[in-house]
Amino acid sequence: MRNDERFEIQRAFDLLPHVVGASWTAVWFRMKGIRKPTREEFREKTLEYLQLVEPVFQSYPEEEEFAEIMKYVRFRKNEEYEKIRAGENKEVETRYDRYVDYG
Repeated sequence: MRNDERFEIQRAFDLLPHVVGASWTAVWFRMKGIRKPTREEFREKTLEYLQLVEPVFQSYPEEEEFAEIMKYVRFRKNEEYEKIRAGENKEVETRYDRYVDYG
């Protein structure tokens, strides 16, 4: 698969973890009145919210012409989940820092 064929999926996975996952997480903690969650709590809640969009990750038909892009989607999803768990998604970590500093 050429890079240009997966460009849009790459951009989506660059944004979804912090735009969907971490943003919804920050609001959840704010509404619960939890001003200083641990990093691990923030990461786990981020994963919970990101996993809510999983139906989108599985939305292409199970047809031969979609097989490669679906393989890439699964790869990127798993990679992003692991990066969040390990604290290696810089945007999610920035959202955590911003939340505990400015809540």
